[in-house]
Amino acid sequence: MSFSGKYQLESQENFEPFMKAIGLPDELIQKGKDIKSVSEIEENGDHFKVTVTTGSKVLANSFTLGQEAEIESITGEKVKAVVKRDGNKLITSLKGIESVTELVDANTIVNVLTVGGIQYKRISKRI
Repeated sequence: MSFSGKYQLESQENFEPFMKAIGLPDELIQKGKDIKSVSEIEENGDHFKVTVTTGSKVLANSFTLGQEAEIESITGEKVKAVVKRDGNKLITSLKGIESVTELVDANTIVNVLTVGGIQYKRISKRI
């Protein structure tokens, strides 16, 4: 199954505790908690381009599976990371934040971010 497509955030769990744990200020947490982000994924062989638009903020990352890439984290920090694929999952670690993005069916992506035992789960549907 290909990850390529546009997905809109449908639901999320543990947003506030996770954002506090990674050090985001309260005002940004309050601003961001109700915004439905749109993720656009382009998959071309082992190369991916992921663009996440949340309100006026655009986060764009490109990477090739198994190769080190500079990836901008959700805190805005640029981090060197390697993204691996395991079946329908993309797995990486960004400075202590574990990220697993799973294509659970043709129209649903589940992204789970974990830091210090706190899991932030995002469910997005293809649009």
